[in-house]
Amino acid sequence: MRAIYKRELKAYFNSVIGWLFCAASLFFLSLYFVSYNLMSGYPYIAYALSSATFIFLISIPILTMRILAEERKQKIDQLILTAPVSVGKIVLGKYLAMATVFMVSVVIVCFYPLIMKAFGDISLLESYVSILGYTLYGLAGIAIGLFISAITESQVIAAVLTFLSLFVTYMMSGITGMISSTGNILTKILNCLDFRTRAFDFYDGALSVTGTAYFISAIGLFLFFTVQAIQKRRFTISTKKLKAGVYSSSMIVIVTVAAVFFNLMVNELPESIKAIDITSNKMYSITEDTTKFLEGLSEDVTIYVLASEGNYDTGVQKTLSKYEESSKHIKIEYKDPSVYPTFASQYTDATVSSGSLIIAGSKRTKVVDYSDLYETETDYTTYTETPTGYDAEGQITSALAYITSESNTKIYAISGHGEAEISEAFQSMLTKANIEIETLSLLTAESIPEDAQAVLIMSPQSDFSSDETKKVQDYLKKGGNALITVSWREQKLENLNTVLKEYGITVGNEMIAETNTSYYLQEPFYLLPNIASTDITSSIYQKYYVFCPYAVNLTIDSSDESNSITQILTSSDSSYAKANFQNAQTYEKEEGDIAGPCNVGVSSERTIDDETTSKIVIYSSDDIFTDNADDVVSGANKKLFQGSINSIVSTDASVSIPVKAIDNTTITVPQFQVILIGVITVLVIPVVLLITGIVVAVRRRKK
Repeated sequence: MRAIYKRELKAYFNSVIGWLFCAASLFFLSLYFVSYNLMSGYPYIAYALSSATFIFLISIPILTMRILAEERKQKIDQLILTAPVSVGKIVLGKYLAMATVFMVSVVIVCFYPLIMKAFGDISLLESYVSILGYTLYGLAGIAIGLFISAITESQVIAAVLTFLSLFVTYMMSGITGMISSTGNILTKILNCLDFRTRAFDFYDGALSVTGTAYFISAIGLFLFFTVQAIQKRRFTISTKKLKAGVYSSSMIVIVTVAAVFFNLMVNELPESIKAIDITSNKMYSITEDTTKFLEGLSEDVTIYVLASEGNYDTGVQKTLSKYEESSKHIKIEYKDPSVYPTFASQYTDATVSSGSLIIAGSKRTKVVDYSDLYETETDYTTYTETPTGYDAEGQITSALAYITSESNTKIYAISGHGEAEISEAFQSMLTKANIEIETLSLLTAESIPEDAQAVLIMSPQSDFSSDETKKVQDYLKKGGNALITVSWREQKLENLNTVLKEYGITVGNEMIAETNTSYYLQEPFYLLPNIASTDITSSIYQKYYVFCPYAVNLTIDSSDESNSITQILTSSDSSYAKANFQNAQTYEKEEGDIAGPCNVGVSSERTIDDETTSKIVIYSSDDIFTDNADDVVSGANKKLFQGSINSIVSTDASVSIPVKAIDNTTITVPQFQVILIGVITVLVIPVVLLITGIVVAVRRRKK
């Protein structure tokens, strides 16, 4: 076998073919690499590899067309067939020679992620898994080309048939989609020839065990077919040939069945093993919170996907398969709207977009729109939307909690005092947590409703009346809870302070200023306070900043043992609370100012009686729970809001999974270096390889 391998390898590099293959492969790969990764700044080599995969349709036929067909045409194959070497070793030697030629370009491409790493933060693991998928696809294509070359004497026919075969493997997902959008026995059989989808699993950030097993078995199967095709020519027309033919046919069937059985066994592996999620934030895996929820699920739930399985979002499909694997009570069904146009109307009167999910349980149903599975950011200069977050797990788990819960959670937002409106983004967070929010005017309501798990008092501009204050106090004495935001007011909110004093909290009118630059943004009143380690801050502690502009000091009185007070946010030791803020002429500390640290966020749980407790969470900044403040700290204020809400409501329908950020960071390559690297990779290396091949071929002819 070694002699065959060396002979074929020399043949490729003593002619133009081997050098041409390497040059062409590198040219197109490098072209996409420069375009996508260096010029556009995308941090994923998979973009270049997926675009360059189609080159296999042309390059592999050129590489494989002569390997056996030419020898058969010139009758020199008889010398090899009569040699004391097994056909299997002959085939393997020839295959390894072609694989070596192919790997020359792959090895060079392996340096491209290192080039990208020099200009930005990229995942090398994801990059090399993508290269693995590209490599397996190419090696499987070479095995097909080798087999086709073994069954014909014409190089042209071998090249054309290889091209057509690879074209079919590349387009098979589209072909089966045209045959049936819902799938049938024929499409399942044809999908056994789908190379492209399996390669794209690697490109999407998954170390696909099923894809690896598939490509390896495909390589082995076509090498075996090649051996059988050559083996037949060793025998003359005789009874012996007939027996050999029967044996060969039987072995082909047995080996094919074995390959199919092997892939079926691999497909039965747990989803977590079949495709190992190697994305940096485990994009397509489910979190421990979801796993625990699914373990406790006792109700059968069907998730209907309004799309055909073959043409649906592969990322969402991976997520859905995790749910189905994790619970025997979950079933996934695909309903193509073109086949079932009225299916969604059985569950909702609203218009449901294609790709959406209908999650149906025995108690109720919830529709998750496809657009809610991703968070997007709009570029108003080009009016294009870029996905910034993947929220499939969050939306699906939330919907499952909602449809299987015994009761709904409701909170009331107090109005009538110029309170701030809760933005759509913060309301969406509540909706995702299956918390219903309703506006309540204390002026017209007899009392705060019994079904209120909590009330929100968001930055009232004027004070409560005595009657409104009593309604709030009565609600809290029954075990009610509240989330409150306040800030500096020219006239103090005396009645609201009366409520808070019962919980050991007093809202001052002294604006907090920072003197330590590590604790403010741009100006001393734009606080970035210390975050204490509490249940409320567990998602942001030591991970994020919280932005609290224009916060006032909250004074704590711990003398009442009925109150359990916890500091959430505090300013630094070098801060102070400016007593005469409205007339201040300087940021410097003046006489009468209160020395820090100062309280910016506090929670107080009051024991009413042996069975009843009431809790208040308060922050001393009007703008803390606004979109503008939240954007400053990349969503940390929203996480604080969610933690605060979770601490004052208790519901079996609230399982909130954070959005998984999609890494839209780019690598920045200076223009000069883009040109330099582009010239080297796209032009210099391919041209040098091609010229080397021409020179070697010319010298050989002269000899």
